[in-house]
Amino acid sequence: MSTAATTGAQARTGGQILVDQLLLQGVQDVFCVPGESYLAVLDALHDAAIRITVCRQEGGAAMMAEAAGKLTGRPGICMVTRGPGATNASPGLHIAKQDSTPMILFVGQIERGMREREAFQELDYRAVFGSMVKWATEIDDPARIPEIISRAFHVATSGRPGPVVIALPEDVLTEAAVAMDATPCVPVETHPSLTQMIALQKMLWAAKAPVALLGGSRWDQQAVDRFRDFAERFDLPVAVTFRRQMLFPADHPCFAGDLGIAPNPALLARIREADLVLLVGGRLSEMPSQSYALFGIPEPGRTLVHVHPDAGELGRVYHPALAINASPTAFSAALQTVHPPQTLPWAGAALAAHAAFHGWTEQPAAIPGSFHPGEAVVWLRDRLPPDAIICNGAGNYATWVHRFHRFRQFGTQAAPTSGSMGYGVPAAVGLKRIMPERTVVAFAGDGCFLMNGQEFATAVQYELPIIVVVIDNRMYGTIRMHQELHYPGRISATELKNPDFAAYARAFGGHGERVETTAEFAPAFERALASGKPSILHCLIDPEAITPSKTLSSIRAEALAKR
Repeated sequence: MSTAATTGAQARTGGQILVDQLLLQGVQDVFCVPGESYLAVLDALHDAAIRITVCRQEGGAAMMAEAAGKLTGRPGICMVTRGPGATNASPGLHIAKQDSTPMILFVGQIERGMREREAFQELDYRAVFGSMVKWATEIDDPARIPEIISRAFHVATSGRPGPVVIALPEDVLTEAAVAMDATPCVPVETHPSLTQMIALQKMLWAAKAPVALLGGSRWDQQAVDRFRDFAERFDLPVAVTFRRQMLFPADHPCFAGDLGIAPNPALLARIREADLVLLVGGRLSEMPSQSYALFGIPEPGRTLVHVHPDAGELGRVYHPALAINASPTAFSAALQTVHPPQTLPWAGAALAAHAAFHGWTEQPAAIPGSFHPGEAVVWLRDRLPPDAIICNGAGNYATWVHRFHRFRQFGTQAAPTSGSMGYGVPAAVGLKRIMPERTVVAFAGDGCFLMNGQEFATAVQYELPIIVVVIDNRMYGTIRMHQELHYPGRISATELKNPDFAAYARAFGGHGERVETTAEFAPAFERALASGKPSILHCLIDPEAITPSKTLSSIRAEALAKR
């Protein structure tokens, strides 16, 4: 770090001031696509102790930053150029918003004197991103960079975390100024009151069939461990919301499963029959609420205790009997003050819920074709280390991952609750970059992979041995499934003609193999792991095998029968 960064008393360029603030805030990684609009920042990064990951498209860079923020809890940092660079990055911002992930996107901007003329690649970033992020701003004075960067870190991490966009006019970055450095950001913690914890204990003592739902962000391993201990003391069934499976260990006897797309019917029945629901961290949005049908709105129809770090979320959709404005980390720490009654009316409920989860996830049913993704996932869950990171984007292929893999530790799942395709590959690249000691596996459908498959080149460039499992059914499977549900037999705009994805991997300098049968998967995976290279396993699945329990033909037949 420069002397100026320590004293703040010497003139520095805006680019240098910005990089010094990132160092001060503990930033270790930046994901970017370079642009001439922020050359002064790139120059300052040349001598800084910050690792740069150069990506192939801004959407991939933004998703890498989002994945880093999701698993570390610290803002993922992305830098892109103005105009098309910023709009290309927008999918990553939308993911960060819906997933409550801390992230900061820095965007190069035209010079200040050119504004309002529709200069080359000019955009009003406050207007373009205002509804998609927590805060969008533009820096007009290099002397204010420390103030604005500090605010950005506080906004991104406090309350309900989310993305921030900061536009950087080119001349602000080259202009010199004297600016005093900010101090490192400490996220604002919100704690439950003793009165609230006493009220929670009374509600639990009055309950006959309680259940807990965990979701959202602002968790860490310690918070997960604390909630696990609480669940053990209360013999409490615990479920997680959509794509938040890393929030409770799947092998724990209190784990009841995940409340996502097409969940276990036994879990749905348990939640519907619960007289008390403890919702911690999550919003209970469309997917976990089963299209807002699981609870009444605004009155949930049973006692709801809602714990959330953003006061604005409490009561926004559901009216809780007890609203606690607290982060999951602070709330889990306070749970040690809540004690179970001498006898539990629901004794044995957790074990029954866990047995139902096991029955639902133990062994996948037979499907058409020679390759079974569910059996591959079952093999992986026994083969991978507990801290392996599983990434995926969106598509029906992910239903096998979510149902049959068992997440055992915090920080092992990177999947967009926003349902964004193209996420799995860049997420895997970004996470392997910042956690090289971890095994990282990405699942992608054929349509999903080619939305950001170019980031496989980034994995090769930085020698990041991720393993990408491409499930190829030669169509946009989720959309085709819904076509058969609503317009049976009328196939339109969902068929795909795909390349040889194994050859694609080899063309970039990685390892690639074609997998046509379930028996071929395990040895192919072992060879990919042993290669030490970024790898793609091109797995061909029968198009009829559209979900773990139904075929396209059966869905079509059911739809036609209802007409």
